[in-house]
Amino acid sequence: MLYTTEEFKLRYDLYLKSTAQYVFLSSSRVYAESKTPITEESPRLLDVCTDEAYIATDEYAIAKARQEDILKKSERRNWTVIRPYVTFSEIRLQLSPLEKEYWLYRALRGRTIVFSKDIAEKVTTITYGYDVARGIAAIIGEKSSYGEFFTIVTNESHKWTEIFDLYLDVIEKETGIKPKVLLTERWIPDIGGGISQVKYDRLYDRTFNNSKIGKYIDTATFEKTIPALEKCLHDFLSNPHFRSIDWVSEAMKDRMTGDWSHFGEIIGVKQKLKYYIVRLGLYSRK
Repeated sequence: MLYTTEEFKLRYDLYLKSTAQYVFLSSSRVYAESKTPITEESPRLLDVCTDEAYIATDEYAIAKARQEDILKKSERRNWTVIRPYVTFSEIRLQLSPLEKEYWLYRALRGRTIVFSKDIAEKVTTITYGYDVARGIAAIIGEKSSYGEFFTIVTNESHKWTEIFDLYLDVIEKETGIKPKVLLTERWIPDIGGGISQVKYDRLYDRTFNNSKIGKYIDTATFEKTIPALEKCLHDFLSNPHFRSIDWVSEAMKDRMTGDWSHFGEIIGVKQKLKYYIVRLGLYSRK
């Protein structure tokens, strides 16, 4: 659930009055860069970032932090804030800022995956979605969790390049397709992903200390990242299903790689025209 900060100001008191416990879904994207494992007390971007233009926005990480502050200043304390980070499942397989529609879709159709070296070398923490759900369930109804913040993540960390290599190996084993890859030196918007998301999160090394949520759930029972990712990708490939494809982004990546998407994949004349115009370099999304 994502509100703008102004929308949240109009709603939060109603939620607090109407529930025994209001669980606010925040995000670990609120945290600033940290050289040590992140805890719930680690600095947030809203508090320490010196980019005034960014702080003036209501971008996701900033909006979530502001809304946390609204709850903290409330007279009511029957709220709990949770901060998940990158999650995966049998239907969600991320490659840093790229959802599967931006990289896996291309791979399965024989086109080149476009990724960047600077993000690939960053350390990340990626958690099985069901374990995050179990962590949320564990604090529901627990009065000791009221007025508290919880980062619900695994304590494992891996480089994105390790995760990417796993994806490529599984795809080749399961489909017989050896994915083609173009690694740019640095991330560019044409690849996919939001500028603020990349600059103020995906280009950071992210490791966490999950001991606080460990008081409510045994985090040792969380799935191990690599084998769980492998199983999820295997399950997805047995019955692949994709959401809508961004054909402007696809055209941009095809221009970079020399690929062409089959027009039969593109639904609707308008989307076909967008793809064709961008693929020929007659328009670029700046």
